[in-house]
Amino acid sequence: MTSLTLDGSRLTIPDLAGIAAGRGKITLAPAARRRMRASRALVERWVRSGESIYGVTTGFGEFANVRISPDHLSDLQQNLILSHAAGAGAPLPIEVVRAMIVLRVNALAKGFSGIRLQTVNRMIQLFNLGCVPIVPSQGSVGASGDLVQLSHLVLPMMGRGVLYLLPKHRGECPQMVRAADVLKQLRLDPVRLTAKEGLALINGTQMMTAFAALTVHRARALYKMADVIAAISTEALRGSDTAFDARIHRLRPYRGQQRAAGNMRRLMKGSALRESHRHDDSRVQDAYSIRCIPQVHGASRDAVEYVHGAVSIEVNSATDNPLIFAGDNVHLEGGNFHGQPMALATDFLAIALSELANISERRIERLVNGSLSGLPRFLTPSGGLNSGLMIAQYTAASIVSENKVLCHPASVDSIPTSANQEDHNSMGSISAQKAWKVLQNAETVLAIELLCACQGLDFARTLNGRTALRAGRGAESAYAVLRKQIPPLERDRVLHDDIQKALAVLRSGEIVRAVEQEIGQLD
Repeated sequence: MTSLTLDGSRLTIPDLAGIAAGRGKITLAPAARRRMRASRALVERWVRSGESIYGVTTGFGEFANVRISPDHLSDLQQNLILSHAAGAGAPLPIEVVRAMIVLRVNALAKGFSGIRLQTVNRMIQLFNLGCVPIVPSQGSVGASGDLVQLSHLVLPMMGRGVLYLLPKHRGECPQMVRAADVLKQLRLDPVRLTAKEGLALINGTQMMTAFAALTVHRARALYKMADVIAAISTEALRGSDTAFDARIHRLRPYRGQQRAAGNMRRLMKGSALRESHRHDDSRVQDAYSIRCIPQVHGASRDAVEYVHGAVSIEVNSATDNPLIFAGDNVHLEGGNFHGQPMALATDFLAIALSELANISERRIERLVNGSLSGLPRFLTPSGGLNSGLMIAQYTAASIVSENKVLCHPASVDSIPTSANQEDHNSMGSISAQKAWKVLQNAETVLAIELLCACQGLDFARTLNGRTALRAGRGAESAYAVLRKQIPPLERDRVLHDDIQKALAVLRSGEIVRAVEQEIGQLD
């Protein structure tokens, strides 16, 4: 992606993810500029007339009853940013910070914040030049939005703080530089915030929404990948496709369940391996981790889609306070900054992703456990001398256990702030960051299953001396992609390297593309 025009209403999650991950540029739509000028003109008129407006002519939070003199309105906004830049912890990932900037500009583009167009243009200018503020990860309670992180986001254009300069060429590392030095080099004066502007820049849910959007974007790719990997595991374990019959799923018509079952049928279609044991009376039905793939994957898929819908609303919402309605000539104090919608959604997203990993780990165990699989123990041809994939299952078990801790909901907690003026906080920033971590964990567990499933398939093809049997067309095309990168495990080697390669293949989307080229679009 090279450019993205923001108008406050039509930003999509894929577009946001694309611009966050690359070096693309953003611009404002003409209609957004008109709306922003109109709301700013109204703010300036109210300031001249002495109108009492929260956060414009008064202090903030508990200080809302303190009237600020006209001579100090700019100082008020400057001080707001400096005092609220109180973050702690490790810096946020660069792609998350870039997403935050895009989201903040998009919210301001709606024209309800009363900020000067030139201030937003400076934010856009620095973004387009590859400047990424260094933003600490801790400090947001998700009530008046992500105040702490958004304050750190604003500091560089004020000539404060530090930022990353993105390299012009792939493979180079970002440079860490003082914001003041960058502005001097660019011959730009630090921005001096005026009435309402500091508040307009930091009232909102842009950090938690950035995490939510990037996580749910990858989660939608992951649930397809989970079906593909599960199909290879089913083939390797000589599982039945009966449980995926459409007639079963029509009687419990959850959308995700039906789609997952349909994917499994298509992935296994044409499997000679399945046909070789179709009439084996000893294999009437499979364990839940195979038989209930549509029910478990489908429920997670439906949860991801719910979250996708919520985040799609949030990325195009005005989350400021007060909101300026230029057409009605009013300012309204409200609570659109509150993070509860994202807090609940990202807690749910973490749980849904954790379940994809949980059932994946159970299939890993079945694959490496010779008593359950009928395959060589730990999927090695020379057990004893070699440990094979024994410890890969340990790693998966460790990760899913970690996910169980991370899935404790943050949204059920609330610690009052600002002398109880802000007496209910969402903790959405914590929910969103946990979901991001759970996503990465789930990707790793599924990458481990992919390794084990393909190794299991190598053995299952010729079990009991049969001629090599092919799996379904979809499963075979996925297997082929992995085997281009990672050869079968014939003797022990450093499994960390194999896991990282499998993870890279999984995240690249190459497997799903190959499968869809072979059998058509996955649901």
